[in-house]
Amino acid sequence: QDQLVESGGGLVQPGGSLRLSCAASGIIFSIYTMGWYRQAPGKQRELVAVISSGGATNYADSVKGRFTISRDNAKNAVYLQMNSLKFEDTAAYYCAAGRNFAPMIPAYWGQGTQVAVSS
Repeated sequence: QDQLVESGGGLVQPGGSLRLSCAASGIIFSIYTMGWYRQAPGKQRELVAVISSGGATNYADSVKGRFTISRDNAKNAVYLQMNSLKFEDTAAYYCAAGRNFAPMIPAYWGQGTQVAVSS
């Protein structure tokens, strides 16, 4: 069964950090482009960061310099390190796997993990 499971969300103060993890199973992880998307209440889902099977990365302008995406093919996992968090980063964050990099075309989705930035 193809599955992506996110973890690591939570409540954090502005300026704080969180590290999201996504564990994949049932897919040949190493050949997939992996991405993190987010969806805030009342807004469309948006791509936050993407990493290709070869390790190339791309970020939304709103998170450049603050977020870092990485992957560990040995562990079938992708991560999103989020630093200097802002109120506007509050959203449900979703892990996705796809077969294209630019643009990413998701084929599989996780269930999401909630990130809330609040003082």
